[in-house]
This record gives sequence, structure tokens and C-alpha cells, in this order.
Amino acid sequence: MDVEVVGRVLSTLPEDDDHPYRTGPWRPQTTEWRADDLAVVEGGIPADLDGVYLRNTENPVHPAIRLYHPFDGDGMVHVVGFRDGRAFYRNRFVRTDGFLAEQEAGEALWAGIADRPELSRRPGGWGARTRMKDASSTDVVVHNGHVLSSFWQCGDLYRLDPLTLDTVGKATWGGGFPSDWGVSAHTKTDGRTGELLFFSYSTEAPHLRYGVVDDRDRLVHHTDVPLPGARLPHDMAFTENYAIFNDLPLFWDPELLERGRYASRFHPDLPSRLGVMPRRGDASRIRWFEAEPTYVLHFANAYEDGDEIVLDGFFQGRPEPPDPRGEGVYQRMFRFLALERLQTRLHRWRLNLATGQVREEHLAERYTEFGTINPGHGGRPHRYTYAVTQKPGWFLMDGIVRHDTRTGAHERYAFPEGVYGSETAMAPRAGSTAEDDGYLITLTTDMNTDTSECLVFDAARLTDGPVARLRLPERISSGTHSAWAPGPALPRWRDTDTAAEAIGL
Repeated sequence: MDVEVVGRVLSTLPEDDDHPYRTGPWRPQTTEWRADDLAVVEGGIPADLDGVYLRNTENPVHPAIRLYHPFDGDGMVHVVGFRDGRAFYRNRFVRTDGFLAEQEAGEALWAGIADRPELSRRPGGWGARTRMKDASSTDVVVHNGHVLSSFWQCGDLYRLDPLTLDTVGKATWGGGFPSDWGVSAHTKTDGRTGELLFFSYSTEAPHLRYGVVDDRDRLVHHTDVPLPGARLPHDMAFTENYAIFNDLPLFWDPELLERGRYASRFHPDLPSRLGVMPRRGDASRIRWFEAEPTYVLHFANAYEDGDEIVLDGFFQGRPEPPDPRGEGVYQRMFRFLALERLQTRLHRWRLNLATGQVREEHLAERYTEFGTINPGHGGRPHRYTYAVTQKPGWFLMDGIVRHDTRTGAHERYAFPEGVYGSETAMAPRAGSTAEDDGYLITLTTDMNTDTSECLVFDAARLTDGPVARLRLPERISSGTHSAWAPGPALPRWRDTDTAAEAIGL
């Protein structure tokens, strides 16, 4: 393995830090690496695995102004590229405006999610809640040849080179980027049309907006989606012809919001509402469907089946878990991160466009989240969802589950004790035709050996274990979301003899 340190950033975190989400598996990195010809620990890199796996991590570099939440961490993106049976690795901080300002100041300048906005040391800021730092640490997708890194509560979309991960600027969409509200995490890319679908939300009316960016990176549709008040949508879905939004009964308490306080509350007396609109429609064409009250952090996919829209996502049986009084402020705050406390299960809604009726059911009883599918089936019928399990009580992913939504069967690969993974992307085998003909890829954090690896599984044979284990140059922090991009979708991918040469480092 050819390894080089290419950067380090200033950190003022204390050496004796004891925060549960800045230590252990969540210990942040400050070093940026270049590694070519990754060492194979076990197995072999499949020759028909061609493209890049991307994953983000939250990497705080300064103590919080008061309380730190893991969603506040600065965004760092990791890439493992596969070509011709070889692999390379890079990691880079996303050079957001907030990150650069705090690097210059040597301290945190904006209050995090768990604090009041007025505690921020700088005016302005980002986020639907206002006066937050746009950490760009939540989601990654690839559109029009660039990685787009995003912030969960609306901000800029930062464009990264998919091979070097250098920050090359912000998305502008030909001057159409909605900089007043920003854009939420979980933009959606349609591999067949080349479009990117996105939404934004705000405490200001109409509270939700939706747009479409075409395959030439131009904003071609942008419209209001009026809601009855400020909401907290985190994801959306799409089919071949429709965009799907949500108005869920967990949102900021309206009375507290009037006093400038941001505390989310679950309102079980209100239904969940799912809105269906033509992909380039407007508010006059939205159909709202009422369903059982819940909160959904992530949807897996949606597709059309005759008169019905089939929508799969992760239903929370207890969106506001009981307050564990006496366990401490962090335990109270982080109960919203534990799947067994939220009772999160893969769920299906069937929205009938002809009758207006809704049918819904759990697709599995096991608690799982962070579901992905074969990206070629986005917005189209799918059978398999790949999700993760968590270590009880912790935001740590301790296994991978393959859900067969047709038969109801599921199988799980458990990481060894003390090893934690991340959202697992599905990479179709080059030239594949079957939905599960490909590979599952994840990065692990091993607390036993203080190392990290990239694991590659046969998507059809998950429980056989990894077909390849590749060593990374440093143990990385636990993280959240990931994406896969095939080589042909990347610039410079086949311009040189090897992918590493195409990077130019």
C-alpha cells in the first residue's frame, strides 16, 4: 500500500475528552490521507467491481459552545475506488464556509442542534432552525460527475471531485440555487433521467419547497409545497412519474417556536400525511394521503404498481421515546438515536391514486434503519433492501441485514464484537442484469485493533461474509450515509492506465 499524509487540520479538542460521541468509535480524525493499492487483508478485490464507494463521517475539531450532538460534527467524506481488481482511498474535510471560519477563529462559532441559536458567537448562519453551522456532514450523492455533500437541516450543497474529494465549490444550478432556504439532505438522483430531485424546509411559510435539476445541472423546476406549519421532513421519495413528500406528526412545538425555542414533540393525535405530486407538478396537483401517526427518518424506495404508489421506509413505533430521567443529559438527548427505543422497522405504505385509500404493513419485525437498494431500481420496483442493525442504546451499526420484501425473509451478517460499520451501498456488478447481482460495500471501525477496513460482500450471499477486506491507513470515525457511483459516470475514470493515475496525486 502506497500511503501519504496530504493534510492536517487544527483541532482544539481536549486530550482528555470524555464526550460519548467524540471518543471511542466516534473519535474524530484530523488527518487527510492518500492511499493507493490498498492492502488486501482477506479475499480478493472482484475484477468486475468498477466505481467508487463514498461515505461521510462527522468529525468535530472544536469543543461545542455548550452541548455537542454528533450531527454537529464537521463533514469529512471518504472514498474507496475500485478498478481492475485494485483499490485506492482518499479522505477530505468538506471546506464549508463554517468550517473555514472556525479554523481561522480556532473555536466553535455557532450553536449546535442541542443549544439555543442565540448562543452562537457569529450572526447569520444556516439551517431551518437558523444560526447553525452548515457542517455538510449528513449525506452524499453523485450528480453530473460531482459528489454533492449536504447538511441535514438545509444549507448549501458542496461539490467535491469524486476521485480526489477536493472541495471545488458550491452547487449554483445556473444561478437558480435556493440560497435563501438552502437544500435539505437526501436529495434524490434518478440514474435513468440524470435528474436530481430536492426539497427545502423552513419555519417560514409555505414551509416546504421542491425542485428538479436536470442532467446538465440546471434548475428546471421549483415550486412551493404548502404545509400547515413548520415541519421536520428529513427525506423524500420518487417514482418514475411522481415525487413523494411527508407531513409527519413529529415537529417543533409551535408554542415554544413562537418564543424562539426549538424542541420537537410527537403529536399522536395527528395522522401522518404523505403527499404525491407529478415530478414537475405544482401545489394544485398534490394528493395528500393520511396514514398511521409516526415519524420516518429515511425512505428506502418508491414505485408505481397499477393505481398504487408503493412506498417503503422505516416506521418509528415510538418517535418520542420515554425520557430516561436520572440517566444524564446525554442519555436523554441521544435516546432519539437508538433504534430499539424508537422501535424502527421496515414498513410499506400503499397509496391508491384511484380510491384515496392507504394500506400499510410492517415488512419485518427486526429493528433496522439506513436502508439502501440497487441504485438502478430507484423509483422502480425493487425486491431487496439492505439495512443495518444497531448496538442497543447507541448510534453504532453492528450488522447488515438483507430484507427480501417479496418473501418477507431476511438474513443478517453481524460484525464481531467491538466492530462497527456504516450505511451499506449496493454496487451492481459491471454488466449485471439481476437486482442482487453485485456487491455490498461498507467501512468498519474496529475498536479491538484500532483499525478500519473496507468490506466487500456478494450481495446475494451476505451471510457468507466478505469476499474482500481492505485495510485503510487510519481508524476512521463512525459515520452515517454512503453512496455508490459506477466508473462510467465519473470524469477521467478511463483516461489513464489506472484509476489512481487519473486522480493526479
